[in-house]
Amino acid sequence: MAAKLIKGTVIREEILAEIIAEVKEIKEKHGQVPGLVTILVGESPASQSYVSLKIQTALRCGFKEVQVSKPDTISEEELLALIDQYNNDDSINGILVQLPLPKHIDDNKIINAIDPDKDVDGFHPVNVGRVSIGPEVCKFPPCTPYGIQEMIVRAGVETKGAEVVVVGRSNIVGKPIASMMIQKGAGANSTVTVVHTGTKDLASHCKRADILIVAAGVPGLVKPDWIKPGACVIDVGVNRVGEKISAKTGKTIAILQGDVDFDAAKEIAGSITPVPGGVGPMTITMLMLNTLKSLKFKLNID
Repeated sequence: MAAKLIKGTVIREEILAEIIAEVKEIKEKHGQVPGLVTILVGESPASQSYVSLKIQTALRCGFKEVQVSKPDTISEEELLALIDQYNNDDSINGILVQLPLPKHIDDNKIINAIDPDKDVDGFHPVNVGRVSIGPEVCKFPPCTPYGIQEMIVRAGVETKGAEVVVVGRSNIVGKPIASMMIQKGAGANSTVTVVHTGTKDLASHCKRADILIVAAGVPGLVKPDWIKPGACVIDVGVNRVGEKISAKTGKTIAILQGDVDFDAAKEIAGSITPVPGGVGPMTITMLMLNTLKSLKFKLNID
């Protein structure tokens, strides 16, 4: 029997509908809406496309959206001054600087300059620490891990006592999702193993997983015989493996493949995310949720 598909495109729409309704209610009661500033440096087509999606989603949610574009010749000092401006702007609840930045600008210095209480990406060291401490102090979980956890919960997968194996140890996905899944509380309370390029016998660890989260960036890394029958498989990988002509537009588009051999895995897993249309749509969605949460913290709304 084929696995249940956990579709990020569907869950995204559920969450965005909830955000839109809550923003409307807050606006009616408090006369305020979440404010998000997106800062784009340079003219990278990929960054422009991603920022455009963030702007469209913010406007759809009823946010105040401020988009700032700067040339790649901007100095680090000028960018720091711009961040300071929005740190002190009471109408802005979330600050997002699109990465990567030009080589003459230190990414870490820029991230560290953002007010942690407006760091809706969840990248500031203060927010990284809050994730480790737990949900009682964590304001903004990083968006992709936050989306992964939300997908697992909304798919009805039991996490309490589950064996979770995370393949990959990146600061953006692997480490934070491991920290989140070991916490006490709903959607977590799991036993977590993190495996990586230095792990011996990767397959044996994966075979134990009730929930297998794969974020390695290696197309087709996880083979079907690595998957425990009935397991929940979350494939975070989005790897460009070729190109094809779109039947809809006639334009050349990328062929994307996940880190899991999807066609074979779906015959073994209990539930699985597709690529594309799985984890990807959740990242921007959770960015919107974090921005809404920032306004709610400011207004002392539970």
